[in-house]
Amino acid sequence: MIKPIITILFYISIFFNSNLMCDENNKELKIGLLAPFSGVYKNLGESLLLSTQLALSELNNKKIIIIPRDSGSNDKEKLNIAIQEIISSGAKIIIGPPDSEDFEEIKKYKDTIFISLSNKESKIENNIISIGISLESQIKTIEDFIIKQKKKKTIIMYPKNDYTKFIDERIKLTKLKNYKIFKYNPDPKVLTGEIEKLTNYSQRKRNLSSRIAMLEDKDDEASKRELLRLEQKYTLGKVNFDSVIIIDFGNSLKSVLASLVFSDVNEEDVLFTTVNQWFDESIFYENSVKSLYYPSIDFANFKKHNNKYYKTFQLYPNEITILAYDALGLIYYVWNKNNKINSINDFFLKEKIKGKIGSFNFNEKKVTQELKIYKAENKKFKEF
Repeated sequence: MIKPIITILFYISIFFNSNLMCDENNKELKIGLLAPFSGVYKNLGESLLLSTQLALSELNNKKIIIIPRDSGSNDKEKLNIAIQEIISSGAKIIIGPPDSEDFEEIKKYKDTIFISLSNKESKIENNIISIGISLESQIKTIEDFIIKQKKKKTIIMYPKNDYTKFIDERIKLTKLKNYKIFKYNPDPKVLTGEIEKLTNYSQRKRNLSSRIAMLEDKDDEASKRELLRLEQKYTLGKVNFDSVIIIDFGNSLKSVLASLVFSDVNEEDVLFTTVNQWFDESIFYENSVKSLYYPSIDFANFKKHNNKYYKTFQLYPNEITILAYDALGLIYYVWNKNNKINSINDFFLKEKIKGKIGSFNFNEKKVTQELKIYKAENKKFKEF
């Protein structure tokens, strides 16, 4: 068993030295690993390295040489030094960086292929392939689900923040025929009022008060029964949509769900969906919605990977480390198929690739994942 926290730098050194001692006959597959082993995201870097080690142990091929280097956290100088060291060690392909903010910097290394774990860009461009769970793949999966559920009026909701323009561009690709976009203020104090307007909450509340007042003056049994039923309600009348797509995460997502429930949006009438939440169990305990649907990777494989990671290292992995595992598998597949990797064009595969996350394709110079729909219900994640 590896003792990861104490030995991480020593582990990097062992990788590097073993690479230097390798036979220079170009039969080895040399792969760089660009990850933050220092700075605020160093835990992520360590987790990516250990996940890569799991993949190595399963592949069990001594010709694969991993060259890990510290890219730092938001440190261009350290990033460039790391890349140059990897290249000088003989690697022409690098797993990383995990963040798309470094893309402009790495584009200048035109002869090096980068397999990034970012989910921001699904297009394969220049020398970068991003295998993160793209928003485009997520939205496509949600759209197919909404259409199958025969929903006709969809609200696509997302916050006003640094990613708004990026989401705007992805929404333009939607195939939903009848949808409206609702951009909200992420401040919970403002959010509730905005969602009340979206759901016409005030008018629906007045409708209820008016109807109750009218029934209170009647003595017939039918009116009395209806009055008893209405006294259990908060509003009267349905909202003018039957499904929502909430593109948000964490506490902000929970605030949106709470505001929708507060505004008396009935789950029996409205389908609640959101984007990939990486099976965040806090949704069970801090979520006001009983049935929430979202697209994600293969849950069974995700659990197996995490359990094996914990059993091996006595640590819990970062959720995206499974992508590093698949990145190594993808590189090995292409290399083994062609006996070499010459350029990024070698990754334009016609066949479907099956990894730990599930299946993904390389069509029209774009990476798309085939995701599954899961339902968070009764403190469990269920494949729908």
